[in-house]
Amino acid sequence: MEGYQWIKKVFNFLRLSHEKEDSQLIHDSIEKGIVFRGTNFWILIFAIFIASVGLNMNSPAVVIGAMLISPLMGPISGIGYSVATYNFDLFKRSIKNYGFAVIGGLAASTLYFLITPIHTEHSELLARTSPSIYDVFIAMFGGLAGIVAISSKNKGNVIPGVAIATALMPPLCTAGYGISIGNASYFMGAMYLFLINSVFIALSAMLVSQLLKLPKRSFLLSREIKNTNILVGFVILLTVIPSVYLGITLVRKEKFIKAAELYVSKVSDWEGNYLLKDDVNGDLRTIKLVYVGNEIDQDSQERLREKARDMGLTETKVTVEQGFQSGLVESDLDHQKQIERLQSEVLNVREALKFNENRLDSITTKSTLGMDLLKEISAIHPEITGCSFTQSPYFSKSSSASETIPNVYFTVDKHLSIKDQEGVERWLIEKLTCDQVILTFRRL
Repeated sequence: MEGYQWIKKVFNFLRLSHEKEDSQLIHDSIEKGIVFRGTNFWILIFAIFIASVGLNMNSPAVVIGAMLISPLMGPISGIGYSVATYNFDLFKRSIKNYGFAVIGGLAASTLYFLITPIHTEHSELLARTSPSIYDVFIAMFGGLAGIVAISSKNKGNVIPGVAIATALMPPLCTAGYGISIGNASYFMGAMYLFLINSVFIALSAMLVSQLLKLPKRSFLLSREIKNTNILVGFVILLTVIPSVYLGITLVRKEKFIKAAELYVSKVSDWEGNYLLKDDVNGDLRTIKLVYVGNEIDQDSQERLREKARDMGLTETKVTVEQGFQSGLVESDLDHQKQIERLQSEVLNVREALKFNENRLDSITTKSTLGMDLLKEISAIHPEITGCSFTQSPYFSKSSSASETIPNVYFTVDKHLSIKDQEGVERWLIEKLTCDQVILTFRRL
C-alpha cells in the first residue's frame, strides 16, 4: 500500500494537467501562430535572409539569431494539434500556411544565393545536407518541449530554445542554396531534414494534445479515427525509415574513421619508410598512404594491407604510393643548397654594386661641393677667389680609430682678419653639419 501511494505521488509530481493553460487559450494561441500574412510573413522572409547570410559566411551566431526570430513552428504545431483534436478546418489552414511559408522561404533563400558573390560550401551549410536518425530524436524532443510550453501556464523561455534546437531555418536555406547552384543532392538532403523536423514537431504536438485531453472540435466514427491514425503512422514510417538507414551509415562511417586513424598511427613508420601523407575516406572506405624513404615493393604493400585486415578493416581498400626515395631526397637537398649558395652570391654582388653606386654618387656630389661653397662665401667675402674641398682621414694619439674631417682650402687676393676667418669657420661647420673642419687661407 505504501508503494502504491509512493508511485501515486510520483505521477502527481510529473503530471502536466495541474499547470495546463485554459483549453481555449491554447487553441487561440495555436490558431494565431499558423497565420502567414503581413507581419508574420515579413518576419519569415527577413529571418530567411539572415539565416542565408549566416550559412554563407559560416557564422553560427547569425544562424542562431535567425532561428530565434523565425515563426515557422506555428503552422507545424497547428498541424499536430488539429489532427489530435479532429479540427479539420484548422488542419487545412495549417497545411496551406505551412506550404506558403516553405515556398516563400525557398524563394527568398534561392534569390539570396543567386545574387551573393560568395559560393563557398562552409561547414554550417554542409551540415544540413545529411540528416540521420539523430535529427529525428532532436525534432521529437524539441517538439515535445515546444507544445508542452504552449499548453502550460508557465511558458518560460522554452520556445526560443526549441526554435534553435529543431533548426527549421538552416535546412530550408540550404535547400535554396541547392536550387541556386543546381545541386539536387543538396536540395533533397536539406529538404528531407526540414521534413523530419516538421513531421516530428507535428507528431509531438499531436501526442501532447491527446495526453492533455484537449477538447475535440468534431466527432468522428471509430472507422474514421482508425483511418486517420493509419495515415499518421504511414507518414511517420515514411519519414523515419530513410533516417534510420542514414543513421546506421553515419555510425558505420564514424567507426571506420576511428579504426582507420588507429591503423594509420600504427604504420606511420613502416620498414624504414616515413608516412608523408594519408587520406581516409569514410564514404568509400578507402585509405591512401604516401611514403618517403626506400622503395616499397609489392610484398611490403601486401604486408600493409594484411595489417589493415588484422585491425578489423576487412572491407577497406588500402592504396600505397611512393612520394620520393631517399636518394632523390639527398639529390634534391644538394640542389637546394646549391641554389641557396648562388642566391647568396647574387645578393652579395647586388649589395656591392649598390655600395659602388652610392660611392660614385658621393664622389660626384663632393666634387661640386667646393664650387657651391665658393659661390656662397664669395658673396659675403669677395676677397675669396678660389676653393678646394676634400674629405681627409684624421688620426689622433688618444685613439687608434680614424675619423673623416672636411678639408677646405680657400685662396684670397688679400688677407682676411682673424675675426673674419673665425666667422668663415663657424659658417662651414654649420653648412657641412660637422663638429670641426680643417680650414686654410692662402693668398695667391
